[in-house]
Amino acid sequence: MTPFEVITMGRVGVDVYPLQTRTRLPEVETFGKFLGGSATNVAVAAARHGRRVALITRTGADPFGEYVHRALGDFGVDDRWVTAVPGLPTPITFCEIFPPDDFPIYFYRYPKAPDLEIHPEELDLAAIRAAGVFWFTGTGLCELPSRDAHFAALGVRGRAENTVFDLDYRAAFWPSRQDAKAAYDSALRYATVAVGNLDECATAVGEREPHAAAEALLARGVRLAVVKRGPDGVLARTADELVEVPPVEIEVVNGLGAGDAFGGALCHGLLAGWPLARVVRFANAAGAIVASRLACSAAMPSSAEVEQVLAELDPASSDVVSASSDIVSASPDVDPASSDVVPRHPVG
Repeated sequence: MTPFEVITMGRVGVDVYPLQTRTRLPEVETFGKFLGGSATNVAVAAARHGRRVALITRTGADPFGEYVHRALGDFGVDDRWVTAVPGLPTPITFCEIFPPDDFPIYFYRYPKAPDLEIHPEELDLAAIRAAGVFWFTGTGLCELPSRDAHFAALGVRGRAENTVFDLDYRAAFWPSRQDAKAAYDSALRYATVAVGNLDECATAVGEREPHAAAEALLARGVRLAVVKRGPDGVLARTADELVEVPPVEIEVVNGLGAGDAFGGALCHGLLAGWPLARVVRFANAAGAIVASRLACSAAMPSSAEVEQVLAELDPASSDVVSASSDIVSASPDVDPASSDVVPRHPVG
């Protein structure tokens, strides 16, 4: 089998998003249904850039699980490792949309999300080892057996190039931040790339200041640290290179999918072997595009769309700037972790 260029592993679900913005859920009258889940969105985003992509996750044995398979096929993501868990429903996610920076999100993952029922013995370890990029998330570490499956996958990677840890911390999924930090400490021993916003970096390495967070990630053995700073843009750091990219000025519609668009574009740029500044600039623009749209997976841009945005940027402005930049714009990478809400009871 030809190796997959990108394999992602982790959360899946169905996003049921309101078609009215600036409206609380009790007043919303119509909704749209979209494929969702962070690792799933990253897979879709990478596929939109022409990459051969597969997803490892689990759904319920229900109509929404059928929808996940159909949607993945439509987006060009291989679903051979997407399997059903009888007795557990496919997760549903609702949100409220109050641009530019308030997007409360409501997860229905009861009694347990099937994507946390990935078992080590189910994995195709040879395919994971051979993948050009292996992308995993912090959420996948929050419960067994998923945590064991993730470490089985990481063990065969052996800190291979482009083993990407999406720090993806959501407090609602963990007993405490300390529990998350312990799991993150172990996972960082395998990662060669780490990507996270300021709160996620604080969870992983105890540092919220961007430069300090990047340095702390590098000290853990990561070769590339990417710190997303919302309205201040993105910082990327290697042992001998520092890149800071300003935000793209956009009108924010829904910031929830921006980080996943960034991730899929990052995978594309890493595989292309571009210079770091181009990789980060491209990923930053991809995230901004999705923040200007309603959906997540269905909103992922093609490479041509990203290149068009980059071409339209003011050529008189520097694409790579120092920390002293005073650029102010809407944030293409809203941090939804601070607004996570998990209802006490499942739907129905």
